[in-house]
Amino acid sequence: MSAVEITAEMLASSEPYQEESGVYWFISDELNVRELAKAMNAVQARFVTITTYQLPKEEGFRLEYHWDLGGRLLGFAFNLSGNSIESGKIESIYDLCEAVDWIEREVHEEYGIEFTGREYEPLLLRPGDTPGVNKREEVAK
Repeated sequence: MSAVEITAEMLASSEPYQEESGVYWFISDELNVRELAKAMNAVQARFVTITTYQLPKEEGFRLEYHWDLGGRLLGFAFNLSGNSIESGKIESIYDLCEAVDWIEREVHEEYGIEFTGREYEPLLLRPGDTPGVNKREEVAK
């Protein structure tokens, strides 16, 4: 199901969403972050933020994209599994939504997640610092 179809369903009914703490959540393995941004732009939704969680052990990260559509807060979750360099990547939507600039850079610096397709200007890191300052240390086995 494309993000445009998901958005159309949401506008018609809140059935595909699960409301929790004032956020209407939609979780799908088929959802693409760039398709989502295009669909949100098409319905004039306003980007709010990205919340990032490091999942337990080596399960990876969860990125929650929040959008406001007519006063309804929509949440879309993307799981990045594993802690390998390759798995800590997701496509940037900066070229589709300039409002994500700061938060994509912040998530990159704090968790080492790469938003592919963009360049970064440092926010807090100094030359030579490695992104991922908030990433949990791996426990020696």
